[in-house]
Amino acid sequence: MKVGLKWIISFSVIAIVAIGGLFWNPAADIPDTREFLSEDKIVGADVAWILAAAGLVLLMTPGLSFFYGGMVGRKNVISTMLQSFIALGVISMVWVVVGFSLSFGESIGITIAGKHYGIIGNPLSYPFFSGVGNLPHKLMAPTIPFILFALFQMKFAVITPAIITGSFAERVRFISYLLFIVLFSIFIYTPLCHMVWHPDGLLNKYFGVKDFAGGTVVHMSAGFAALAGALVVGNRKNPHHEPSNIPYVLLGTGMLWFGWFGFNAGSALSASASAATAFGTTTIASASAMMTWIFFDRINGRSVSALGACIGAVVGLVAITPGCGFVSIQESLFIGFITAIVSNLMVNWKVLKKVDDTLDVFACHGVGGIMGMILTAIFAHGEKASLLHGGIDVFLHHMAALVLVSIFTFLGSLILYKLTDSMITLRVSEESENKGLDLSQHEECLQ
Repeated sequence: MKVGLKWIISFSVIAIVAIGGLFWNPAADIPDTREFLSEDKIVGADVAWILAAAGLVLLMTPGLSFFYGGMVGRKNVISTMLQSFIALGVISMVWVVVGFSLSFGESIGITIAGKHYGIIGNPLSYPFFSGVGNLPHKLMAPTIPFILFALFQMKFAVITPAIITGSFAERVRFISYLLFIVLFSIFIYTPLCHMVWHPDGLLNKYFGVKDFAGGTVVHMSAGFAALAGALVVGNRKNPHHEPSNIPYVLLGTGMLWFGWFGFNAGSALSASASAATAFGTTTIASASAMMTWIFFDRINGRSVSALGACIGAVVGLVAITPGCGFVSIQESLFIGFITAIVSNLMVNWKVLKKVDDTLDVFACHGVGGIMGMILTAIFAHGEKASLLHGGIDVFLHHMAALVLVSIFTFLGSLILYKLTDSMITLRVSEESENKGLDLSQHEECLQ
């Protein structure tokens, strides 16, 4: 097999990163003590819970690979699953080298009325995890080691580009995909993460955006990137196929639902009442959305299907994510219900169907994230915390932030797809597409 220059360059980058870490200045590992607390501030119960939660969130990425892999045609199962799974390797390395610094490092941004608002972190804050040690951080991780916070957040960074893969499944080149998710992670995910979750972030500090566990940072960014990807890569030559393995979809849904407890309840960053609330609202919203989806399908003349039940459950999980720690169980029932209806309508909307978003990523994750952001701004509890609790300004700020995030993630991703395509062609040849990506890209196939 002929080895192209792009593969040699890719291997060289990995080698430079792996070897370069050995020569990183050890002095840089000494943290600025002004930012950190002493070890006696660590709460053992919080550490135990976040260790478990980080493992649960990691499990979601293999779960997503089964969820997506069962939906595509038989000749593209392995390639689709690998596109999700490989993010565990690619993004983990990006996160350690520079991603965490860009997301949670010292704020670089703008000054408004004498106050500083961060847009992105300083890449030299924690390169190669320098300074990310076992002490708690005063603002971001007051009761757990900072390294645990960094590793927990890494799992969110991993699954976000993996979600995107469903939009261009069955027709994208593997090496091009790897390049894109690196660019997406650095130029879309990390600034959005910093703006929403860093204490000095623009969307957090100025707009007051409430995103408990990633409805905006993860699902909206992935959803709009998915829409941009489907437009740039173009429609499949033969878009109609039967899902290859519905039991895979059921297994993947179960893994996602299980892992989502770490995703949402873990975002409390403590073993607390807030985590318990998020745990409860997460499962109830998903249950509500799953049941709504299958009955809504039926009254619209479609069959009650295992695939529909699984999609509905995931839509409910997406919708509750931004508000899971801010709303009640009763409100989570409604959030799952109404989001399932809106997302179902979008999945079956003729206008959107003209865009070959293979696995309806935008209609499920993008729309689910949008609905979650809107509903959080309506229902979130607390004094002047949302529209129903006297916070009209909070609601309006959320709507403005929604527009800004939508534009940033869609146009930014569109540019990155074009840039990737100019360096390494995104789409496989027609012959490779007909053959299937399992064989044409990986020389593997289901037996």
